[in-house]
Amino acid sequence: MRLVLTSDTHLPRRARALPEELLAEIDRADVVVHAGDWTEPAALDLFAARARRLVAVHGNNDGPELRARLPEVARAELGGVRFAVVHETGPARGREERCAARFPDADVLVFGHSHIPWDTTAPGGLRLLNPGSPTDRRRQPHHTYMTAEAAGGRLTRVTLHRLDPDAARPR
Repeated sequence: MRLVLTSDTHLPRRARALPEELLAEIDRADVVVHAGDWTEPAALDLFAARARRLVAVHGNNDGPELRARLPEVARAELGGVRFAVVHETGPARGREERCAARFPDADVLVFGHSHIPWDTTAPGGLRLLNPGSPTDRRRQPHHTYMTAEAAGGRLTRVTLHRLDPDAARPR
């Protein structure tokens, strides 16, 4: 099962459109996971129209319409892997232990908020993934997203994709 992991798209505030590379990956994916901060319902509509399956949450920059359509926490079993998705996880210090306690029934936690890519494993085995942002580099040299494969209860081939800095031009 081919997965695309993304977050913090901030359309149209941080960019007019998503990078073409990411759109092509969404079209190829079996499942797209988005960890919030869409900022406009049209961004959610775009993902919903293109993704075969969308697992998504709202973020701190999402208004009432998006919050009405999306949960704060989403859970899904994908390829036998138990996923949890949330926007915010708090400070980096102590994140693994805090998230392992909050999501004891998950194998993988996808989160966003910081726009900083993150890939670690907590004691006990919870894998934490932040795909960064495809439209905002906050303290990072590149716009980013992740792809992964899930099958037989295992998550494999997790890849951080760095986009051309001009791929998502600001408004």
